[in-house]
Amino acid sequence: QAQLVESGGGLVQAGGSLRLSCAVSGRNFGNHGLGWFRQAPGKEREFVAAINWIAGSTLYPDSVKGRFTISRDNAKKMVFLQMNSLKLEDTALYYCALASKWGDMGRESTYDYWGQGTQVTVSS
Repeated sequence: QAQLVESGGGLVQAGGSLRLSCAVSGRNFGNHGLGWFRQAPGKEREFVAAINWIAGSTLYPDSVKGRFTISRDNAKKMVFLQMNSLKLEDTALYYCALASKWGDMGRESTYDYWGQGTQVTVSS
């Protein structure tokens, strides 16, 4: 079992920045993947970023590449999502998720555990 708790969401103006955090507890990590997804009202959940817990390799979709950065603190078992140059379309509920192995990280079904989400609202 694992528990994930997100924090750091809020209201920000377009062009601004936010840093999301995800605290993971309940298990030890091997070649796991940690990911961020988001879901806007009326839309499907969308992959945002992923990081390999051991190697630190990262993945991003084109929609956030160059603006968002995922990182992790192995000692504290935390994952972060630094979001810069935020746009109105970045408004969504952001979820942290844990996969038991690295591979196909853009797919929801890859992940075994999910947090409750943290709301990010970008205003004009």
